[in-house]
Amino acid sequence: MPSMNIGQASAASGVSAKMIRHYEEVGLVRPPKRTLSNYRTYSGNDVHVLRFIKRARSLGFPVTDIKALLALWQNKGRSSAAVRKIARAHVDELKRKIAALESMVQALEHLERHCHGDERPECPILEHLEGAARRNQD
Repeated sequence: MPSMNIGQASAASGVSAKMIRHYEEVGLVRPPKRTLSNYRTYSGNDVHVLRFIKRARSLGFPVTDIKALLALWQNKGRSSAAVRKIARAHVDELKRKIAALESMVQALEHLERHCHGDERPECPILEHLEGAARRNQD
């Protein structure tokens, strides 16, 4: 595959040019080769790495985990146990976040059920938020 500019690499990988530059800045991808005019150039392997990152991001992996996963992916002598450990920790974190979101939904549904939703000014939703704000001031 011939070398590509950032727009072509973006189209081939499905990763926006802005995100490609960001991944370079945070060290997820190596700095690209440059032309004499200082334009970035990307190889087919670079696009393959970008696709790997995109799939990892679509599963919600944070950048630090993606760095570790990339290193493991590129190390043919890796232990699958190391990969599984990263995945398990991510699953556990996702489950914690899901539980927190479910708790928020339940609290908001409870407040909504108790709100008359009419012309009266009394509103348990606002009263709850006011009470939380007041407690945080103290």
